Amino acid sequence: MKFGVNYTPSHNWFYFWLHPDWDAVAEDLDDIASIGLDHIRIFPLWTILQPNRTWINDAGLDDLRHMAAMADERGLDVYSDVIQGHMSSFDFVPSWLVSWHETNMFTDPDAVQAQARLVAAVYEALADLPHFRGLTIGNECNQFTDRVHPRRMPSTSKEAEGWLLQLLNPLKERASQEGRVLLHSENDATWYQDGHAFLPRYASNIGDMTCIHSWVFNGAAQECGPLAEESTRHAEYLVELSKAFADQPHRQVWVQEIGAPLNVMGAEQTADFCRSSVEHALDCGDMFGITWWCSHDVDQRFGDFPPFEHQLGLFDQEKHLKPIGQAFAQAVKDYSGKEDSRPRSTALVVDVDENDDPLLRSACAPGGSIFNKWMELSRQGSRPALVTSLHAADRSWLQDRGISECIAVKSVGGSTYSAVSDPSLLRKKS
Repeated sequence: MKFGVNYTPSHNWFYFWLHPDWDAVAEDLDDIASIGLDHIRIFPLWTILQPNRTWINDAGLDDLRHMAAMADERGLDVYSDVIQGHMSSFDFVPSWLVSWHETNMFTDPDAVQAQARLVAAVYEALADLPHFRGLTIGNECNQFTDRVHPRRMPSTSKEAEGWLLQLLNPLKERASQEGRVLLHSENDATWYQDGHAFLPRYASNIGDMTCIHSWVFNGAAQECGPLAEESTRHAEYLVELSKAFADQPHRQVWVQEIGAPLNVMGAEQTADFCRSSVEHALDCGDMFGITWWCSHDVDQRFGDFPPFEHQLGLFDQEKHLKPIGQAFAQAVKDYSGKEDSRPRSTALVVDVDENDDPLLRSACAPGGSIFNKWMELSRQGSRPALVTSLHAADRSWLQDRGISECIAVKSVGGSTYSAVSDPSLLRKKS
């Protein structure tokens, strides 16, 4: 098991990249290492790395490498994203994709080729660092295809798949030989939103492992409460849901983002939420790691963030370890040597078509029939897994997973789920 943190610089958030303060970074990384974490995920900004479609900024790559090297010196493994993309309700999209040059990052061949060049350039910039462990294409890029996005870049599911493969495949053989991972990440619309372009089977089969981003402001905490099973088991549930669509029965899963947002819980509840969420997630098999969001609070002087985004850090603005940071650090001590969990013998069945795509994703979402039944069985101590109806008919796949009983559930969508963290953003643009 790996335990780490999504690194948010304490000095100037990700605007840091405009004028790096390396002394502040050194202190931040010392903070992170001091609580026993073994890795960081870092986020360069696309607008700085590739301000023109045909020009990659070497100075930006040098800054990214310098940050990674500083982490390397402290024994911290480094996983870097490439396309940022979307961060904390802000989009960082280069000018060659918008306005007079408006095009689509997923479907325009020239734009896709430019992104593939950037992925390769970032990999090369970090390739000789011993603690560089891999790349994620970008942070939740799927949200740009979402129908609620104010500057949507529409994509079909086939086009989304092609985008993923064109960015990942050129480096696949090299990364494998060098023992590094290539990944992509999505928000939970992939699993929960009917009609969304990015499909569950892409998340569960493309790339070297599955990435989960678990956020209970999606309706789970609002409907049931932040410390209810529906919230503290949300990451566990998403891990099990992702495993349902994996062709490889023991594909690893990384809870790459999980946090305690104060728009749906009180500050006094965050430590309990952290402890319970980590404990439940670790009851899943084939876990790669848990990476908390995030390292340091965002300075209150920065405007227009959803308010809760300022207070997600393990450390506050004065660099003091918060109660949630203490809880996560204790979880690292308690669970770092944990062995893999025992198999789950009972599974709920998600109805899918001949391509293994859900017939009704909203049934899997908070408030949906599959989500509700899974939570009910979990409260009873049943430790349920999830399988698709195709895998339920595959005896060898079930045997590899240790599943002996499959339970059919009628697919009924719920009305609880929302893919938007702050509804006021929608009202502002409506």
